[in-house]
Amino acid sequence: MSLDIRDASEVARLALRCLDLTTLNDSDTEADIGRLCERACSAAGTVAAVCVWPRLAAFARQRLDASVAVAAVANFPAGGTDVRATLREVAGIVDAGAQEVDLVLPWRLLQAGDETATRALLRAVRESAGGIVLKVILETGELGEPEVIARAARLALDCDADFLKTSTGKTRVGATPPAAEILLQAIVAHPRARDRAGLKVAGGLRRVEDVVPYVELCARYLGEDALSSRRFRIGASALLDDIEAVLVGAVAPGSMGGY
Repeated sequence: MSLDIRDASEVARLALRCLDLTTLNDSDTEADIGRLCERACSAAGTVAAVCVWPRLAAFARQRLDASVAVAAVANFPAGGTDVRATLREVAGIVDAGAQEVDLVLPWRLLQAGDETATRALLRAVRESAGGIVLKVILETGELGEPEVIARAARLALDCDADFLKTSTGKTRVGATPPAAEILLQAIVAHPRARDRAGLKVAGGLRRVEDVVPYVELCARYLGEDALSSRRFRIGASALLDDIEAVLVGAVAPGSMGGY
């Protein structure tokens, strides 16, 4: 690939461009979101999006330049089964002027074998969200079995998800390369998704070197052209600290440890 994954600065710049800078603490306030928005556009560069609670989406939109998207979460983090409540959240996100919604799949329903109810929620949200970007969080660490993860991915893509996202970051197991590979395989196998849908990895990515396996996988399955915010995202907060450290020269180019 033309991107040199051994060069920490190259990987850091890519990670920054594809970063959904996230805060989803129960105690988040407008002051917290104001600081997040300041960090989203720094001397190091600009992130792809900020991701916040629905109640703070409108404030984030007011504080950010139009070049940075606002994402808000729905049905988060539990992935419940209440369609009406989820649709109310999504309507509020749209009304707040957000460009993206990160929806938690009702993964327990799927584990129990209820594809019909899972599909119904996804379709209802897709219709309610209109044209904004829909990222479906599969909670792959909880689904566990590869065949169940693959089934969840296919369902989300059948309902026109724009991104498959690994995790909420609120469970014991976040993103893993094996789970990400299953999601990418589902994308390339899907006739409507293979040329447009993307991957978002979240949960446990704190250093630039953590990003490398996912960059390699995305390039392998979707092609190097997919290494942009249009088809590759990283959900994180602490990762920005390491990105900035790399880009101001705290890590010399080429020093990526084992990568």
